[in-house]
Amino acid sequence: MLQTVQELNDFLTNHFPQGEGFGAVEEAGDGWVLMRLTVEDSHLRPGGTVSGPTMMGMADVAIWSALQTKIGPSPMTVTGNLNINFLSKPKPVDMLARARVLRVGRRNGVGECYIYSGDEDSMVAHVTATYSIPAK
Repeated sequence: MLQTVQELNDFLTNHFPQGEGFGAVEEAGDGWVLMRLTVEDSHLRPGGTVSGPTMMGMADVAIWSALQTKIGPSPMTVTGNLNINFLSKPKPVDMLARARVLRVGRRNGVGECYIYSGDEDSMVAHVTATYSIPAK
């Protein structure tokens, strides 16, 4: 299983390098991760708010990473469904994504993610996602 922050970040770099644009794992445990995205101008939409696609990508990478802590290294695990509810306008500051695995079966996994703007007192989105896990 991928458990340490370093193992997860190395796994992302080696198997999903474009995921680095959606943040880095700061904390991790069995079935959960906390990621941080340092917001840059490229993440902003007109009006100075973090874009929806940025938040969706961050949540996808966070839940996918949390799933890796349960199933072990599985780069071919792919997103089957992702649903996001935008709750409030995010500020153009660092974003946090706290993701956890809800269920792991033989062929799929389900997780959720809370996205925060700045700190964990300011939730801006809630995400659920399902992933297809390849046969071993």
